[in-house]
Amino acid sequence: MKAHHDQHFLIDGNAIGRIADIVPLEGKTVLEIGPGNGALTRALLSRGATVHAIELDGGLCGELCTIFSEEIASGRLTITRGDASRCDLPPFSVVVSNLPYSISSKITFRLLDTGFETAVLMYQSEFADRMVAPAGTKDCGRLSIMVQTYAAVRQCFTLPPNCFSPKPQVHSTVVWLTPRPPLFPISDRKRYADIVRALFVHRRKTVRNCLKGSGDLLDPAWVARALPVLSEEILKSRPEELYLEDFATIANIP
Repeated sequence: MKAHHDQHFLIDGNAIGRIADIVPLEGKTVLEIGPGNGALTRALLSRGATVHAIELDGGLCGELCTIFSEEIASGRLTITRGDASRCDLPPFSVVVSNLPYSISSKITFRLLDTGFETAVLMYQSEFADRMVAPAGTKDCGRLSIMVQTYAAVRQCFTLPPNCFSPKPQVHSTVVWLTPRPPLFPISDRKRYADIVRALFVHRRKTVRNCLKGSGDLLDPAWVARALPVLSEEILKSRPEELYLEDFATIANIP
């Protein structure tokens, strides 16, 4: 099988087993995004999961349908051709995937909006590091805040390029995500997401200037209401210096 669409097939059997064993899968309905050569798919099925796989490449879909014809006939596996960042998602409770790098961000945000029980996802290590960067530090960004607002995130282990074919230029890290309610109540999820996005567009500016220059991202009338209400401590801070509670404080202004 040839890799397409920036996929790097996981070929290390030990790594595949470790990923499949992070969470119990017996009797679970698992979403797998980018099954590629089917190695992880087989491991998920062997642990008692029902798997719904979404693959963008039509050629790979055909090959997977041939390889797993018995599992498909028994109803334990479905293979759908589509772009998982935008197509309809089948019902699932658990996500286990070696994600195509180019859609890591889109898929992560979409999953957080969709809701799930738990997820085990492979990312580029640099991306995974940004996910766990603590609020209030220079490495923190939009990804860090949005993921940590709605989920507990834990890095499990890192894999070198030789675990994949073709070999990527970077290391990869397996991340375990478990959704949870926000630590600080949020009255409007969409506004919260828009504010986080607007603030990190110009992360080196102060919050005051980010809000003033938010353009089409935020309602100007809301910005005019928010600026006099927010504390000077928040307004003079840079977005990367804020904590989760600060983002909630800003977003909860009516």
